[in-house]
Amino acid sequence: MALEIKSLSVFGAGLMGAGIVQVAAQNGIKVVMTDVSDAALENGRSIITKSLTRVAKKAHPDSPSRQEELIRSTFANIVTTTSASDACSSDLVMEAIVENLSTKRELFKRLDGLAGPNTIFASNTSSLSVAKIAEGCSAERQRKFAGLHFFNPVPAMKLVEVVATDKTTEETTEALLGLCSTMKKTAVRCKDTPGFIVNRLLVPYMLEAIRMLERGDASAKDIDTAMKLGAGLPMGPLELSDFVGLDTLAAIAEGWREERVSTGEIGEAAVEPVGILEQLVKEGKKGRKSGQGFFDY
Repeated sequence: MALEIKSLSVFGAGLMGAGIVQVAAQNGIKVVMTDVSDAALENGRSIITKSLTRVAKKAHPDSPSRQEELIRSTFANIVTTTSASDACSSDLVMEAIVENLSTKRELFKRLDGLAGPNTIFASNTSSLSVAKIAEGCSAERQRKFAGLHFFNPVPAMKLVEVVATDKTTEETTEALLGLCSTMKKTAVRCKDTPGFIVNRLLVPYMLEAIRMLERGDASAKDIDTAMKLGAGLPMGPLELSDFVGLDTLAAIAEGWREERVSTGEIGEAAVEPVGILEQLVKEGKKGRKSGQGFFDY
């Protein structure tokens, strides 16, 4: 019988981390949210409060008291701490910190010595090798280590990719699938390959759309219109690139060029640099979050 995950610790109280904490707590899981400072934790609580307020108003539009109860009951399942050791007693310890291999690896290496032997570790990485993140941990912990990739914004996006390395046990995977079910998410299983499922398909797709624009094959507007109306997609590839963040897209492509092409995991042509993308990032035009990218916001 697979382990039932009843408690969760999340390192990183930013948008992703706070979203994971919120959804878990809403569904009855005891959650520890941790970050490096009280200010970061307060920001995480603010993110959750704003999101929960929207959820409560939608769920109970005519009952302020029930709105308040939803918010209160969710926060009753959340504790915050800046102490890594205090956050390591949960059934599952995961991170939602900066997308940097060495930073994630060092965090888990430190946590490996603090957590109990049965604690599962998971990374929320969207593009890095889960196996390489786990390398700093003991051989036994690597059997209990997997990817658990949520999508932003976590409260609204239903999908989670459960990523198994060559060392991840089936029991670990089943426990994480059970957690996703408890959190009312739809989970898909996949191997530890570049970008897993979604980003493996999306990143080359977005990059090829940018190459089309750079070659002058069509305008940004027409490329996006064609894919929305011709392929039934809700968002075109260039608007999607702006939504993801052009700096994020460029960083993922660069990381795959440096780490995954030489291993044969992905073809070089799929992630070769695109001049117009690099230039926009250099100019600080990072997409929707900066107000300007392929489109103005």
